[in-house]
Amino acid sequence: MSRSLAAVAGATAIVLVVKLIQNSLVQRLPDPDTRYYARKLVTIGGWFACVLLVAVVFRDRLGGLAVGIGVASAGIAFALQEVIASIAGWIAISFGTFYAPGDRVQLGGIRGDVIDIGILRTTLMELGEWVASDLYTGRVVRIANSFVFKEPVFNYSHDFPFLWDEIRIPVQHGSDHQQARALLELVLQEVCSETVVHDSRQAWQHMVQRYRLENARLDPAVTLVITDNWLEFTLRYLVDYKQRRSTRDRLSTRVIDAFATSQGAVALGSATLQLVHPDPMHVDFQAD
Repeated sequence: MSRSLAAVAGATAIVLVVKLIQNSLVQRLPDPDTRYYARKLVTIGGWFACVLLVAVVFRDRLGGLAVGIGVASAGIAFALQEVIASIAGWIAISFGTFYAPGDRVQLGGIRGDVIDIGILRTTLMELGEWVASDLYTGRVVRIANSFVFKEPVFNYSHDFPFLWDEIRIPVQHGSDHQQARALLELVLQEVCSETVVHDSRQAWQHMVQRYRLENARLDPAVTLVITDNWLEFTLRYLVDYKQRRSTRDRLSTRVIDAFATSQGAVALGSATLQLVHPDPMHVDFQAD
């Protein structure tokens, strides 16, 4: 009984020390990444200290427990197979390159930013759903780590923190298509800064060295397709994965402003219905 009380008292003391150290880290470490990993390291150290304490207190009884643990291990493995798979997933995440805290991922059909990686679950701040584009919904989602073995893991930021995005601009038939292209190319040059292009080139070269990839076009581009309703220009560009919505907003605003300066030579297209030579219709009303 005294040993059990000693083990409980020692574990309580370890928990208190871990909490004090974690609270001091919040004040001493301003960088969120460093603070996160430091808190995780302290937590793991606390668990290790608790296990070591129990082993020391009950060292003379551990030999007798070996046979019982061996018999029970098969049943435990079957009953807790999902838990074991999640722990294996945590090990794969920790030592692999699936994702890290701060990455934007799609896991188990859920998109979000990774805010914590636990032994059993990964915690995401959810994106999308009923909210358009890449904005937070406010929901915190916890997903079992075992999903890394069951479904594809989409990482938006780890190896290549840029995304290709496109905006389709409809232009009326009869507009000056050459002037429209020139205006759209000018808009892309103004909004898509050289810094993004330069940083994306460096990141892509790292990808080419690491994976079996060919060089891709990283500069902004404007392409044209003729449709039945309008001339469809597509603006294709690279953007930081966190700035896709704001970049779309700036591009759309600048396109409207640029077309307004064309003095009617370029106009936005829209879906319209035109009746050509309709048959005459006669409607007679009769009173009851």
